[in-house]
Amino acid sequence: MQTTCAVAPNRMLATMAAAVTPPGQTTVIGTEDIERWLRPRPVASLYGVGPATAEKLRTYGLHTIGDIADTPMPTLVRLFGAAAGRALHAHAHGQDPRTVQTQPIAKSLSAERTFKHDVLDPAEHRRALLSLAEEVAARLRDERQAANGLTLAVRYADRSSSTRSRTLDEATAHTRPITATAYDLYDLLALQRARVRSISLRAHDLRPAIEATQQLTFDPSDDRALAIEAVTDRARARYGPGILRPATLASSTKRASEGIPGEWTPTGRASARLSLLFT
Repeated sequence: MQTTCAVAPNRMLATMAAAVTPPGQTTVIGTEDIERWLRPRPVASLYGVGPATAEKLRTYGLHTIGDIADTPMPTLVRLFGAAAGRALHAHAHGQDPRTVQTQPIAKSLSAERTFKHDVLDPAEHRRALLSLAEEVAARLRDERQAANGLTLAVRYADRSSSTRSRTLDEATAHTRPITATAYDLYDLLALQRARVRSISLRAHDLRPAIEATQQLTFDPSDDRALAIEAVTDRARARYGPGILRPATLASSTKRASEGIPGEWTPTGRASARLSLLFT
């Protein structure tokens, strides 16, 4: 069986080179060859560029990777958003910050919420899901990992349980897609007045976060969500978990006493103001 081999200064270039190298042959890209090799290639072949992004690039007259490289970064940021614009600029210049991961990583991580009393209210279930997604995503980012799949498990008052799993479109450690997937898995259960004792969320098929590719999007709310996430991570690193939470989780004291152990409850005006950042 013939294999394909590519040698390049970084992983992105090696991956791109391997994709166009015929079986049984080897492509070698030296540091001095990066610009010559990259520039004539179509935008769709650039690392991180999917069909939708490639089509939008072409509508702006950017047909080759060289066209992207010649476009000022502020222009790319204005057209595609901060994160996507910077990524396009770096990749078009052959830059890839990823390194080889030499240490093994965990295959999964999980979080669970056990209610003090059996809960029928779907709104309470969804608040638990949001809390779980926040925790799982934060732990993934802290450990610099990304999940390829999620599994939701619901345990009922009679000790029976249901599980649903899904493979993600792309590996991620971001709260927004993890929360959306958790909600989708919950909806698949179609619970009818189920008395729920506990809910758990497991992230699995983990990989180093730096290896995770991200499809570029044009939704400005994505940039806003990532900016809030970054602020939350910095606050959590300095002050501890729970200092900033979505307003939905700033539940009343009564609800917390009947619901999810460990849920954050505002204890003063400062805490309540912080929660509003997520509304």
